[in-house]
Amino acid sequence: MWRTAREQLALLVRAVRAPSHAATPLLGDAPRALARRAPYAVALVAVAVLLPTTVVLLTSGYALPGAVAGALAVAQTTPLLLAVTRPLQAWWIVFAADVTGAASLTGEETMGRPWPWPPTVIIGYLILMALLGLRESRHTLVAVWLATGIAGAVFELVRSDLSDGSWLLLFVLAGVVLLAAGALRERSDVQRRLTAQESISETERARRTLLEERARIARELHDVVAHHMSVITVQADSAPYRIDGLPAAAREEFGTIAAGARESLAEMRRLLTVLRSDGTGGELVPQPGVDRIQQLVEATVRAGVPAELSLSVGPEAVPQAVDLSAYRIAQEALANVVRHAPGAATRVSVLSDGTDLTVLIVNGPPAEPAAGPLETAGTGHGLVGMRERVRLTGGRLDTGPLPDGGFRVAARLPLAGPGTEEGTA
Repeated sequence: MWRTAREQLALLVRAVRAPSHAATPLLGDAPRALARRAPYAVALVAVAVLLPTTVVLLTSGYALPGAVAGALAVAQTTPLLLAVTRPLQAWWIVFAADVTGAASLTGEETMGRPWPWPPTVIIGYLILMALLGLRESRHTLVAVWLATGIAGAVFELVRSDLSDGSWLLLFVLAGVVLLAAGALRERSDVQRRLTAQESISETERARRTLLEERARIARELHDVVAHHMSVITVQADSAPYRIDGLPAAAREEFGTIAAGARESLAEMRRLLTVLRSDGTGGELVPQPGVDRIQQLVEATVRAGVPAELSLSVGPEAVPQAVDLSAYRIAQEALANVVRHAPGAATRVSVLSDGTDLTVLIVNGPPAEPAAGPLETAGTGHGLVGMRERVRLTGGRLDTGPLPDGGFRVAARLPLAGPGTEEGTA
């Protein structure tokens, strides 16, 4: 029991010896300059009022010499300015000055007057408690409160004939002020931590969304690349039978090509197994392209959105990656129209100039309350997925609201994507 009491006493002593925060001004991180200056203004006004009042009270009411009264008044009030940045150090100065002042007011002149704490001491001390409670930890506040009560109780025991109970009044009021200020500080700290946690969570959510969309794109592109690799394997395997008179070196070269293609296909299947191990399913279906955008527009019309399609793709071959990306961009944009702008007139244009494939979706302002999503198979990641698909093909994406309340999505996808000779020329 005594050991526990000593440990608690040591803890309280350590609490009043070291501050729990850096020497930064109160409200120093406030966005407005007026709020940052407010603590200094309050402390300055308190000192300007309490300093002369304390001098007058000590000299006329308690008959202290002017020099002693002035010294005590300065020590008891001016540390309030220090308390804006270093409240615990200011408390040490004020507490020592208050105790010294109480010990000095033990003459006959004090009879019938507030003792050990005069009114000015109580007011200044409570202001200090408010500044202290807004900065220091709970242990420090408890230690300061107990020290205040112990000092008053000691004076009560030593000179009970002079005491009028002001020590108990200060003890109670200091506890109330410390409790209120400490609760306000802890509430502010909790809000600050919640804000920081929400920011971290939002960053992690955006990062997870990006990674999920990239994994989805990788799963879809597997089928595109696998098709080309399969064609290479079949052509390399059948070349010795389709072409007469091949030398042995050429036959061996075709065999090496076929073996390398088969090995690449096996590696891709293993990669696909990893990408599809998240429980999203691994069904193998033909990947959609520009030719299926007409079905998207028809589904949009059935969902209550008046949509029009302008499709103009030339005879040139559209790379499968571009074909798939164009479809997914149109799918996500139309799904967003149904979700966020139901009933809005929408125009979809897919144009090819031989160099780029342009996908343009423009909708007007919503005409009715929101309904359900267009397709449950959509990515659900909106502009993040569009940006990743455009980046994959080396294209450009332009999105943003329109003056009339509508929205615009424009993607330009090069038909000669990155990595090809035309694309890198």
